[in-house]
Amino acid sequence: MSKPERIVITGMAINTPLGDTLGGFLDKLLAGTSALSNWKSIDVSRCDSKVGADLSDYDVAAKLARFEGVLPPDVWKRARKLISKSPWTTKLTILLALDAYLDARLGGAFDFDRVAAIVAGHNINLNHQYANRLQYAEEPDFMDSMLALTGLDTDHAGCISEVLGLRGPIYTVGAACASGNTALRCAIDEVRYHDIDAAIVVGAVLDFSPVELHAMALMGAITFTSFNDEPTRACRPWDTRREGFVPAHGGGAIVVETLTSAKRRGATIYAEVLGVEAGSDANHLPQPSEDGQARVMTKLLNQCGIAPEQVDYINAHATSTTLGDLTEIRSIKRVFGSHAKALKLNATKSMLGHTCWAAPTVETIAAVLQLRAGMLHPSINIDDLDPEVDLDICRGTTAVPWPMKIVMKNSFGFGGINCVSLIARYEDA
Repeated sequence: MSKPERIVITGMAINTPLGDTLGGFLDKLLAGTSALSNWKSIDVSRCDSKVGADLSDYDVAAKLARFEGVLPPDVWKRARKLISKSPWTTKLTILLALDAYLDARLGGAFDFDRVAAIVAGHNINLNHQYANRLQYAEEPDFMDSMLALTGLDTDHAGCISEVLGLRGPIYTVGAACASGNTALRCAIDEVRYHDIDAAIVVGAVLDFSPVELHAMALMGAITFTSFNDEPTRACRPWDTRREGFVPAHGGGAIVVETLTSAKRRGATIYAEVLGVEAGSDANHLPQPSEDGQARVMTKLLNQCGIAPEQVDYINAHATSTTLGDLTEIRSIKRVFGSHAKALKLNATKSMLGHTCWAAPTVETIAAVLQLRAGMLHPSINIDDLDPEVDLDICRGTTAVPWPMKIVMKNSFGFGGINCVSLIARYEDA
């Protein structure tokens, strides 16, 4: 059996409260800057939790204006039209896709019958639907007449397809907080096995409503007890005072293609995707499993032919939950054995909060930028390290120089959904 084509990342885009450019995003991460605040866009007056990372004041019009004269005229015209009519989070999906399209220089490089678009996430437009339900209760005729379309996750994929003129397969992938990695796995399959030249993965910005925020607080999944008045301190992976994750707005986009294709067209190669593997815990509850996580990490290393000792850094799932943080540490120690002490780990969520379905995409971009820079961002808010955490987690507020060749990105979602990727610094050999 022939060796499968090597898959590389040739385009990336980011949008979080820390910035909407790759360079600006990396600078804020390396500086240990927190994106967390109190919610502005969501009415949390009746919610126990008041803390999040809020993108509601993002200037969509200003971002769109940056594309004028840069995008092909037909793409620009479609972008203006669709963004003017779309719900807020769908607008951000379109902007991320446009950014990634430009960053990868896709225009004119491919037959767009052979370019796929995969949106990571499900139940994405929650606040848009919530607002329309309130309007329906007050006066049905004034609700969004297009809700039957705009309320669907597939509208995100359809808008990407329309604005860019893509005619390859488009779909959404829902795997809770592992959605971004699962979508990346699908993108690799599209390119390797389904005659697709390139695939755009968009981790969509989850538009939380007050209902979901309060439900997660009632479940005990998100922070609400201690840090409502100190939001920048609320997300504290591996700290003894962690009390739940912090929901956050944020999204990202990644373009993948074969190495042969990238070299042929002289594309920028950010990194190589060695592989993505997935598994489940046979348990629908939010109870992370050391066995399940370790099994997927081991399977991935074996599938990629990578020894544990070859991995230099893990961008941890590290959500700041009492059980989840320790379960991940235990699974890493089981898989990596004595090498676990030589690894470096960090927690991007300590600054960004948990961007949920988009988190693997957002944090893969963070990992790739760190890989290329040879610098690891700090994990902030760790004032009192949990005594069970005896690995090198880049704790503090200062970036750490660290030459890397191979990084692992963990993502573990509600419902026992586990998906892990291995990303390598690109080398031609």
